Amino acid sequence: MLPKRNEITMVNQNIEIHTIPCLADNYAFVIYNKAQRSALVVDVPDATPILDILKTFDITSCDIFITHHHGDHIDGLSDLQSGLTALKSRPNTKVIGALNDKYRLPDLDLAVTAGQTVELAGFTGQIYDVSGHTIGHLALHIEAINAVFTADSLMAMGCGRLFEGSPQQMWDSLLQLRNLPANTLVYSGHEYTSNNMAFALSLNEDNRAVATRASRIAKDLSEGRRTVPSLLSDELQTNPFLRADDQALQAAIGMLGAPAAKVFATIRAKKDNF
Repeated sequence: MLPKRNEITMVNQNIEIHTIPCLADNYAFVIYNKAQRSALVVDVPDATPILDILKTFDITSCDIFITHHHGDHIDGLSDLQSGLTALKSRPNTKVIGALNDKYRLPDLDLAVTAGQTVELAGFTGQIYDVSGHTIGHLALHIEAINAVFTADSLMAMGCGRLFEGSPQQMWDSLLQLRNLPANTLVYSGHEYTSNNMAFALSLNEDNRAVATRASRIAKDLSEGRRTVPSLLSDELQTNPFLRADDQALQAAIGMLGAPAAKVFATIRAKKDNF
């Protein structure tokens, strides 16, 4: 069940990250940079809860980063732009998305590619191509706030279903994210963690970290707390989709020594039918 309240991660006295429940199980994110009087929005499933937050800020600019073209990540954009225009402060807005997916995204003010460094709301962000769920799916890593915004690529104890890309593409995408600092907070796009947790347990791996995290997740959700963001260090220990080259996991599913991409494909197929 999606927690109803917006939750805030305080980075420091000037920077806060809002995790905003939207629709049935989506999350949007707002990073407020008080010192710069700016905000960064990541994905817009629904404008209303995002505007409710932005209205409380003193901002002169608002950048909007779009991870991929699916409707549950972009359908609120037009209403959000209209709402921002109607605010007393009328902040300048800029929409950022993938150059190679531009043909099926809303109009972009800045089209970006993998490896590019961009300045958003006073932060320096690194662009990653994390194709797999879709072709052209982006992730945004902002080192200064210790965060990566992954939407439907890497998720808490899971990864997105492969609607367009191949298992090899998604595995390569996850390897990029796996190499980020272990203390990075992973801001993914959905509250799918309960189901992902149950699937990880179903693999019957001898992994105490999975069982420990499963208990923590169940407690958090029962008490109305969200499971996003998650620590990358936790994902490295417990997320089966990040661990297709782990021999213990390979052995648990009868694929010891198999190529990692093949193991990943098998795990993804098992999850699709879970």
